[in-house]
Amino acid sequence: MTTPRISFEFFPPQSLDASFRLWETVQALAPMMPEFVSVTYGAGGTTRTLTHDAVATIHRNYGLNVAAHLTCVGATKTETLAIAESYHAAGVREIVALRGDAPQGAERFVAHPLGFANSADLVNALAKTGKFRIRVGAYPEPHPDASDSAQDVTWLKRKIDAGATSAITQFFFEADTFFRFRDACAKAGITAPIIPGILPVQSWSGVRKFAARCGARVPQKLDEAFTTAARDGREDLLALAHCTALCDKLIEGGVEDLHFYTLNRPNLTREVVRALGIAPEVALEKVA
Repeated sequence: MTTPRISFEFFPPQSLDASFRLWETVQALAPMMPEFVSVTYGAGGTTRTLTHDAVATIHRNYGLNVAAHLTCVGATKTETLAIAESYHAAGVREIVALRGDAPQGAERFVAHPLGFANSADLVNALAKTGKFRIRVGAYPEPHPDASDSAQDVTWLKRKIDAGATSAITQFFFEADTFFRFRDACAKAGITAPIIPGILPVQSWSGVRKFAARCGARVPQKLDEAFTTAARDGREDLLALAHCTALCDKLIEGGVEDLHFYTLNRPNLTREVVRALGIAPEVALEKVA
């Protein structure tokens, strides 16, 4: 059984306290030698500058391979590609190309009149530059804008055919959810790696709200277990056990990469990785 590679997602800070939390998270997880780390892009492009600054700082100060998120929202094609060029100038060679969520207050995504219509078009334009390794999003359960899972597979194939080299999934709660999606993608002729996105449960009430927004199905037994654990003060213990068991099943099923959504809170993610025994911790010196 192959030892999987790991990667982490961070989000850019929007306050002084959040800034301290981000850098504490990076310092805690960087010694685990991730294959890459990604930095998110706020809804509607609201953290564009913050994302760029965080990406550049992580790459420069910690020497990590950073994949910068880039979306189609609220910008022309020229502006979007200029952001990509600024990433490249900062030493970044990977981009997570996404359509992006609708701006706050809008019911659904509407493309900028002079912007990219969708993520496949963005991927195609980035691929033509020849400057980046491009990752994209994937949805093992129907995206809120998709009619069914088959449509999500079709869209993923479009993005891979446009030049993406791998995909990172939305989070899910059961390994079989990922395996069914992986099998459907293989049947559709998708051969690029599909990396499962893992969300360690920092707060069950928060995760349930997040799941409702993105279409992730919450198993009833898991909901009942976390509700009881929260009442008894054992939520952290259950979160560690559930996440570790989920990752174990994925590894047994042949998964070679795990991508952790850290929410800029490193402790649970670090404990899961340690429990799995899949990443040595090394002394890490900041890059001058």
